[in-house]
Amino acid sequence: MELLPEGCIANAISFTTPRDACRLSSVSAIFKLAAESDAVWESFLPPDYSTLLSSSSSSSSLRSSSKKELYFSLCHNPILIDEGKKSGKKCYMISARDLLIIWGDTPTYWSWTSIPEARFPEVAELICVCWLEIRGKINTRSLSPGTLYTAYLVYKLTAGSFGFEYQPVVVSVGLVSGESQTRTVYLEEERGLRQGHHGLLNRSSSQASTPKENDGYFPKERKDEWLEIELGDFFNKEDEDGELEMSVLELACGHWKCGLVIQGIEIRPKLGK
Repeated sequence: MELLPEGCIANAISFTTPRDACRLSSVSAIFKLAAESDAVWESFLPPDYSTLLSSSSSSSSLRSSSKKELYFSLCHNPILIDEGKKSGKKCYMISARDLLIIWGDTPTYWSWTSIPEARFPEVAELICVCWLEIRGKINTRSLSPGTLYTAYLVYKLTAGSFGFEYQPVVVSVGLVSGESQTRTVYLEEERGLRQGHHGLLNRSSSQASTPKENDGYFPKERKDEWLEIELGDFFNKEDEDGELEMSVLELACGHWKCGLVIQGIEIRPKLGK
């Protein structure tokens, strides 16, 4: 193998993975040169990384002398794109400001504020509504083709939040012009569990199976200390061209709700897929 030109070795390594490339760099001097070449690491970057960087308001913080350094910079430091409305780190997060939040611009119902732990300039905080409707859209061309994605609502609940106790919300994911995957979930885990899944069990018999804690019906705490709840999965076909819509709805009970802080909706490749 070492008799092959460096370019041939680099081309072969580009069909492996970043971990393999790092391991192969220790084989020999020529393997190290090939494994650390820009040709190899550019193959591991998203196909449209140049466009993403050019539309990012934070790309100036990425000072990389090689494609390998750029790859690891993007892995460890999310960047903001589209004037801070989306971020990219092998996934997308649509900011609260770029979502359709019914009555979101009415100060009586929602407020917009900045908090240090958010990745966007603003988050939306629910003051009080009885009609909760949040929708987000993204063009499927912005997602990786042939990839199974999961969408998540990323949020927090304030200490004084109420209206989500025992009460599930309806979430969905699907193409605007096609069928959507719809189900009910809880935004407040502890109280939903203590109540014995009251809201779900009071629905029709076809939906009356008791959910388990790890089924995605309840939120999980992220490493950044925000909560996330699964909205559903979407497989982006190779030739898919359309708008993917995600929604979070609580329209039926008519109860007042408050204390929900929305950072955004994140769409990322499903783990292990």
